[in-house]
Amino acid sequence: MTEKRVDEASLVLVVGASGTVGRHVGLQLAAAGVRVRTLTQQALLDPSTLEAAVQGAGAVLLGWPFAEADGATDVVGVLARDVGRVVFLSSAAVRAEDEVEALLAGSGVPHTVLRAHGFAAALQWVEEIRSGGAVHGYGGAAGLNPVDERDIAAVAVRALTEDGHDGAHYLLTGPECPTQAEQVGIIGEAAGRPVTWQEIPREAARHRMLANRQPQGAVDGALDFIHARITTPNPATTTVRDLTGHPPRNFRTWATDHAALFR
Repeated sequence: MTEKRVDEASLVLVVGASGTVGRHVGLQLAAAGVRVRTLTQQALLDPSTLEAAVQGAGAVLLGWPFAEADGATDVVGVLARDVGRVVFLSSAAVRAEDEVEALLAGSGVPHTVLRAHGFAAALQWVEEIRSGGAVHGYGGAAGLNPVDERDIAAVAVRALTEDGHDGAHYLLTGPECPTQAEQVGIIGEAAGRPVTWQEIPREAARHRMLANRQPQGAVDGALDFIHARITTPNPATTTVRDLTGHPPRNFRTWATDHAALFR
């Protein structure tokens, strides 16, 4: 396929436009004058819906919302045949995403992988913070690199609309590495209420995640990732600044901007 710039004359398909990152990608593309079409993540596995959605699209933002890669071969096949470029939103703790990345690499479609360290969307803590002010979890000392979803979106827009990113694997982080316990404290300060981290054993965290119907493989992978970050925090990268020209937002900025959610 011929590599070309996506501009206002082209169309970008955003899969999961109502999601944490996809919403901002859609907004930023529209602000830049790029035509946007959206597709829900659940509709990915409906062949006729996907076929219709990709018609006329020059590029696609793809996230894989499922714990398993079932159906990914067919999805990637459609994209490789009908789309000029794919930007794949992965994560630092990849699971099924590994298989999707391998399918993209083998398909021949020009693509870019965005691997993000722990989205700065600590929304899984909202209910506990609002109801009691304590977050119960494993690995409070784990040093993570949460990256603001708006910064992920800004990088995605570059990769979707500019040449020169095909074949790249970009590791995206915030500018600093707060622990989970520190993140909870920062949210409390931003929300103006006391919030504490309550450490629980790994096995207790595992049982709770499984009770929430998260797949076993995904649960164990996530807990392994957190365990590793307790002794070896991940260093921050400069990718957001390098690609967008502005420094990444820190977690305190994210918490301040979203404080109302936690009150």
